[in-house]
Amino acid sequence: MTEQRAPSRWLVLVVRVPADPSRHRVAVWRELRRVGALSLGQGAWVVPDAPVFADGVARVVELARRGGGEVLVLDAAGRAQPDAARLEALFTAERAEEWAEFLADCDKFDAEIDKEIRTRKFTLAELEEEEQSLERLRRWHRAITARDVFGAPAAVDAGQRLQHCADRLADYTEQVFQALHQM
Repeated sequence: MTEQRAPSRWLVLVVRVPADPSRHRVAVWRELRRVGALSLGQGAWVVPDAPVFADGVARVVELARRGGGEVLVLDAAGRAQPDAARLEALFTAERAEEWAEFLADCDKFDAEIDKEIRTRKFTLAELEEEEQSLERLRRWHRAITARDVFGAPAAVDAGQRLQHCADRLADYTEQVFQALHQM
């Protein structure tokens, strides 16, 4: 007999915010995207029922309320295993898109370090800029990791690429300090 996984639990958010002024709708939409909510259609969003999403859901509810709207939060599960699997697949596909964008930014970081080394731009100002870029990548990685509750396949590659970026920055840092001490 094959063991079946229990269906995932979800929170469905039915969001209604007046069209005017639009800033409230936009704020709610941005928060839903930041949290990693999956859009199911007009005003309906879903997130896994996991503690990592609780604060974001609360912020969505508060933003909607401030804008004169409301959010109906419902507990849900797929009615059958294929339904639950489909929601999980859709949610994971969105995380995969986020990881792809993250990996592209890691490539840009790598290319930027290559350019600075090629042009011998070994200044403290440039080093500080690259440190800030790496810190932004680290924050982004933490944020995606937190909401990637089903483990998109690209997550492992993303962690390795982030480490590669950190290693590249360490190498560049050494070159900057060597260049500055040769003056």
